[in-house]
Amino acid sequence: MASSTSRKQSEDKRKRNGVYISHLGVSSSSALSSSSGPLAEELQCSICLDAFTDPVSTPCGHNFCKSCLNKCWDNSQTYNCPLCKETFKTRPYLKINTALREVVLLFKEKSGQSKSEVLCDICDDVKMKALKMCLVCQNSYCQTHLEPHQRVANLKKHKLIDPVENLVDYICQKHDKPLELFCRDDQTCVCFLCAVTDHRNHNTVALEEESSERRPQLMEIQSDVQKMIQDRMKRIQDLKRSAKLKKETSEKEKAETIELFTDLIRSIERCQSELLEMMEQKQKAAERKTEEFIKELEEEISELKRRDTELEQLSHTEDHLHLLQIYPSLSGPAHTSSWTDICNSDTHESVGTLMKSLIQLQETLDEKLTISVQKRMQQFAMDVTLDPDTSHPKLFLSDDGKQVEYGDMLELPDNPKRFDYCCCVLAKEGFSSGRFYFEVQVKGKTEWDLGVARESINRKGMITAAPENGYWTVFLRDGNHYQACESSPVSLSLRVKPQVVGVFVDYEDGLVSFYDVESRSHIYSFTGQSFTEKLFPYFCPCNNEKGKNAAPLIISNVRYNE
Repeated sequence: MASSTSRKQSEDKRKRNGVYISHLGVSSSSALSSSSGPLAEELQCSICLDAFTDPVSTPCGHNFCKSCLNKCWDNSQTYNCPLCKETFKTRPYLKINTALREVVLLFKEKSGQSKSEVLCDICDDVKMKALKMCLVCQNSYCQTHLEPHQRVANLKKHKLIDPVENLVDYICQKHDKPLELFCRDDQTCVCFLCAVTDHRNHNTVALEEESSERRPQLMEIQSDVQKMIQDRMKRIQDLKRSAKLKKETSEKEKAETIELFTDLIRSIERCQSELLEMMEQKQKAAERKTEEFIKELEEEISELKRRDTELEQLSHTEDHLHLLQIYPSLSGPAHTSSWTDICNSDTHESVGTLMKSLIQLQETLDEKLTISVQKRMQQFAMDVTLDPDTSHPKLFLSDDGKQVEYGDMLELPDNPKRFDYCCCVLAKEGFSSGRFYFEVQVKGKTEWDLGVARESINRKGMITAAPENGYWTVFLRDGNHYQACESSPVSLSLRVKPQVVGVFVDYEDGLVSFYDVESRSHIYSFTGQSFTEKLFPYFCPCNNEKGKNAAPLIISNVRYNE
């Protein structure tokens, strides 16, 4: 209702003041007027019937475009509200209603009008596109209406800029003058009146001068921003590439797992079939034997009955000579078969055969699982080389960085990265994410240390290898004593002496595992660890023990198991 009243009163005003309306040049095809809905009507200036531009509020609470209201009052001797006609004794000081301006801008964005062209303020009917805007006149001009500013001497002095919608940002809100100076003390734009009043003793310069000085800085900032954009785009590409790789690895692992368990199921089914067949054969053989034993027992019963009859007859005979002649044959034990022993022997044989088959099946399953685990680890094999900057002076490294052995003291420059007491060396390559795997030949050695260490470990003086100190290692001492360096050391019992040790690390899962490569057996695993910095492969060949431990540690090429 209020919007309809505002529109009617505005039309009446335009009829009463034709000159003023002509000066405003309101377009009958206003973009906002054509918009539907009550919100569009509420955001219209009742003077120009277009969307508010730099809206201001009168003391009576009504809103108008700042330029529309100023022109209305400039052409009048009194100052009253164009809408409700309330008269003000003095001309009110107008301030931009920033909240309403934001609402208008938001509405324009939602309705697709935010990028509309700035139109000429002087055109009457069809408004033309503005070519320039005058900060002094605070009007926008098309090519035709700009002509006086290019011809008249006084108008030539006015400050012209490219057309903008937010003209208020270029005008001093206090003095309603163009912002043409920059105060370096307060780091703000000011008008000439501000420069001689509030900023009288400040260092003020022309906007052009300050802008020219800041342009190189802006270019540097732009360069930094562009670099940041490139860095983040690269990071996005890396993340996408990593996600794709993880997905491919996961899919491959799933396929291998399905293949593994398919093979296991087939092995179980085959063994089950063989066992059932064997048991069936055993059952049939046992039945045959049972029938044979029953027949033998029946014959023995017949024989025993015959003997019983003879004994009964002899017990009543008077023929003493005949009794004494056959007594030895009748008094001896009857010949019978041991059915219990035979049955027990057969049962033991069946159970023994069954257990042997089950043990073979278990060994087959264990071997398949171990091969699968080892193949998965080997997929993450990394090329590892020794770092001479970390090597203890008594360690000799091969030229290719793949072997380390204990030797004579070398003259090496000291640096924070070098071990100076314990005969250790780290790899050049550090890892701060993902999984990695490497293999080390320990053949011929009686003592060695292997594992990984974090970058910030203490490398000077005595070292206590334990997870809380940044070491995850296992070692060999005295030729057969293996131990994992936990907070409380753990002795290891190994079936065979490893010749090649594989080390596998899963950074995100906090896992460090050691494997005997040749026997395909697990040595030890550190689990549930929390890694927060780079991990480096760690090697210690130990003292050569007068030649007993002279063999080198060798970083070997991973031999992929088929």
